[in-house]
Amino acid sequence: MSKMLGRGAAIAAFVFVQTGFVQAAELKVYSTIGVQAALEELAPKFEQANGHKITITWGTAAILVKRIQAGESADVMILTRQGLDTLVKEAKATAGSDAIFASSGMAMVVKKGAPKPDISTAEAFKQTLLNAKSIAYSNPEFGGASGVYFAKLLERLGIAAEMKAKTKHPPASGNAAHLVVSGEAELAVQQEPEVISVTGVDLVGSLPGDLNNITVYAAGPVSGTKEGGAAQALITFLRSPEAAAVFRARGLVPAAAPKAS
Repeated sequence: MSKMLGRGAAIAAFVFVQTGFVQAAELKVYSTIGVQAALEELAPKFEQANGHKITITWGTAAILVKRIQAGESADVMILTRQGLDTLVKEAKATAGSDAIFASSGMAMVVKKGAPKPDISTAEAFKQTLLNAKSIAYSNPEFGGASGVYFAKLLERLGIAAEMKAKTKHPPASGNAAHLVVSGEAELAVQQEPEVISVTGVDLVGSLPGDLNNITVYAAGPVSGTKEGGAAQALITFLRSPEAAAVFRARGLVPAAAPKAS
């Protein structure tokens, strides 16, 4: 009798281990570089807590959307809200009530140790740009949200022509702050979480008042993914207190936690 019980326990343990193995998933994630520093820190925490493995492809939201539209496949999209909405409308992704997980504004950086210019008001910000020998921001032709916005902002300030000759752009999905570190640009403007993640720069501050542009980030499973459960686990994790703490430290504002029912 004891032998039968022992054998039964062994079989049960084997089934449990096998079930756990089957439930573990390898998630293919496409993520915007706007949350790269935070997600690189959070990925191993999620993997350890849930047993799933994450492989992340980075890019601007616009580039990643085009790749999915062109037929590439993934399990989870972590994009700007506009980018995810585009894929949802095309039935290439889905978005639940918990899709939005964080937001961020834009900021300026200078090389570490360099004097910080005044950007406390719209007029001071404009004069700082005019006084700069060179500036860097994302190339709007690549569709990145910050680059598209900043190019329009220069037009709004009436200085687009003056800034053209002294503007530098990083490569597609690149970080403008690297051009400051290398000495190619005096100032860089991009999403705050992106520029403050670069070693060798100092944060000047956020763009002043209504000159700033807030980007909202959202996540959703790709339509037809076979890893729906694991995908939802990742999306839920992005709304967790643990994730919120990392987002704050990385210059993002976490979405409000859902109210308990």
